[in-house]
Amino acid sequence: MKKISLKKQTLEPDLLKLIPARLVIHYRVLPVAKEGGTLFVAMAEPVNTKVLDELRMLLRCPVQATVVSAQELEEAIRQYYGVGAETVEAMVATAELPPAVEFTEAVADLDKIGGQASTIKFVNQLLLEAVRDRATDIHLEPYEHHLMIRYRIDGILYDVPVPPVLKQFHSEIASRIKVMSNLNVAEHRLPQDGRAKVKVGGRDLDLRISILPSPFGESVMIRLLSTNVFLGLEQLGLLPDHQGVLEGLLVKPHGIVFVSGPTGSGKTTTLYACLAKVNDRKRKMITIEDPIEYLMEGITQMQVHPKINFNFATALRSILRHDPDVIMVGEVRDSETAETAIRTALTGHLVFSTLHTNDAAGCTTRLLNMGIEPYLVASSLECAIAQRLVRLICPDCRGDGCQGCRQTGYKGRTGIFEFLILDDDIRDLIFQRAAAGQIQKLARSKGMRTLREDGMEKVRQGLTTVEEVMRVTQMEAA
Repeated sequence: MKKISLKKQTLEPDLLKLIPARLVIHYRVLPVAKEGGTLFVAMAEPVNTKVLDELRMLLRCPVQATVVSAQELEEAIRQYYGVGAETVEAMVATAELPPAVEFTEAVADLDKIGGQASTIKFVNQLLLEAVRDRATDIHLEPYEHHLMIRYRIDGILYDVPVPPVLKQFHSEIASRIKVMSNLNVAEHRLPQDGRAKVKVGGRDLDLRISILPSPFGESVMIRLLSTNVFLGLEQLGLLPDHQGVLEGLLVKPHGIVFVSGPTGSGKTTTLYACLAKVNDRKRKMITIEDPIEYLMEGITQMQVHPKINFNFATALRSILRHDPDVIMVGEVRDSETAETAIRTALTGHLVFSTLHTNDAAGCTTRLLNMGIEPYLVASSLECAIAQRLVRLICPDCRGDGCQGCRQTGYKGRTGIFEFLILDDDIRDLIFQRAAAGQIQKLARSKGMRTLREDGMEKVRQGLTTVEEVMRVTQMEAA
């Protein structure tokens, strides 16, 4: 029996249409050629003559098997037929209309939701596939002639193969996602944000859903957050000297620590790891977040609500009456929040927060640009930490590319860090309103590693590659 490689050939659309998607999925076969009147199919288990007999009867033509590896077969079925292909095929056949579904349970277990082909089932399959691929975000983007679906995995967006006819069901899919997150199904002109809870493979997931209007339909973004899994301080990727510095900061009675970086650089993960480290029930700990991403026992967590004027600054003033020792402010976005947080740190509280800056030294100038007086910044700031996430070399193939890493050579991520520790000399520069470049130059002369230098140390350890470090630190001066 002939053995073939599906990686070395491209299958034509007319050939793929010879076997309906539901049969491809059910029998795990793929049409690869037709010669004369005989259809040749790729199978991982060609000795299963029962499958061949059933295919001959259903297709009413001679069918012969060729051998292919199970891994190549699964990759090819996904590539050519897309996520939920059999479901979409059945939706087309039944011309399904959007179902009037009630999503009454707080948590729906997607592994147990089956039933007939439907929009509900397709959305479930999309979420299940995303979780299995370790995706953190799902993007559904409608265009004039097709619906693009992409997963963000390890910080990089990857196209998800989907059946071309999926475009005609885009509005039904968007409506289903709106129902799940209690959004207005009838509203198509304005952006909407919501959330839903589901269970996949025993894991509770919190879905953050954002809807944006676009010329060809509503663009949908789903962020997948695990509600009960967060990293400890030892799992962030800190080198020993950085970890020692951070652990020293956590035992200080007062002061403020800022973690900086762009969206998606792991700032919140670092803050949660810090909170978990000091959560010993001996100190009162309160957080102000938008949104609350992980629930932690022993910590009072609050969600801001800007629509009712309950923002970070308002929440900060309120929680001081609760005698907190440690406070975490999800993000400093404005001068009012910044000044309130800094004054809180000066009055005997340990405060953690985040800023959007490119490097650690940029935190100081950002605060000054917000209108905070230099003496407040210099007196309260203990440390500014900049961070990025770099992809790790896949441990299974060591970078060659395999099914587990989607042929990228990378699997998982770790942090690279830059610690600006304030001393008297650096505080003097802050008093002088020195530029970030001056502060960074002085800090480097005192031994500070930049993000790129910290990344290169991880390259030397065999954890990542030079190309990956350069990719995430390209905004940093060489």
